[in-house]
Amino acid sequence: MPVDKKLLAILVCPICKGALTYEKENEELVCHAEKLAFPILDDIPIMLESEARQLEAGEAS
Repeated sequence: MPVDKKLLAILVCPICKGALTYEKENEELVCHAEKLAFPILDDIPIMLESEARQLEAGEAS
């Protein structure tokens, strides 16, 4: 199930407060500024820095 567009409009990166991009393939919210991907588990975004995945060089575009 895709993330609600209203939720995406208010969520920001917990580190830099920048915009997030929804990546449907990986079920993640991506902050390109911090090069982090926050997982979405059971339709709930996990917005903890400790749970985020570091983007690889090719993903950070």
